[in-house]
Amino acid sequence: MKIEVLFPEFCQWFGDSANARYLSRCIPDADMISTSINSVPNFADSKSDILILGSMTESQQVTAVERLSEYREKLQEAIEDGMFVIATGNSTELFGDHILDSGEQIPMLRLFRFHAERDMTYRHNSLFLGEFEDMTVVGYKSQFSFIKGTIPGDFIKVTGGAGNSMGDPNEGFRYKNLFATYLLGPFLVTNP
Repeated sequence: MKIEVLFPEFCQWFGDSANARYLSRCIPDADMISTSINSVPNFADSKSDILILGSMTESQQVTAVERLSEYREKLQEAIEDGMFVIATGNSTELFGDHILDSGEQIPMLRLFRFHAERDMTYRHNSLFLGEFEDMTVVGYKSQFSFIKGTIPGDFIKVTGGAGNSMGDPNEGFRYKNLFATYLLGPFLVTNP
């Protein structure tokens, strides 16, 4: 099994790196691959079974999208073929159409038809409580943006806190084996 961590040099805000460490301890025989921003992603040349992408700054989102755009079709193909993807924090926005920031549209990977709306004058911070299938999910959110539009599929049903946007009963999205959530940090450790 190959577990690929994308861009660990900057996609590890809020303790997101603990997700990879947790998986490496749960699956000790797994081949852990760290793909830096200047490297060809393993999923593009070979096969990754699990892809992990964590939180980043807003300027790093642009860098990540520029780098991943070259491998957009390979990423889409890997997702369609069932690769597991765990995307936390604002990395969820990379899979959408664009980010709307002060009237400017910043293009993302355009794998799905949702967009993010960013307001850098207002940071939303909250605790979160939700349900996924028969499991309780807990977490923390700290974000300048919310996703809106055509969300590919529900992930976590909100029971306490904010969803994809204020008033949305769902948090994050799920498409096949892609699990994306605005919940921060060691998501898998907090919700094993």
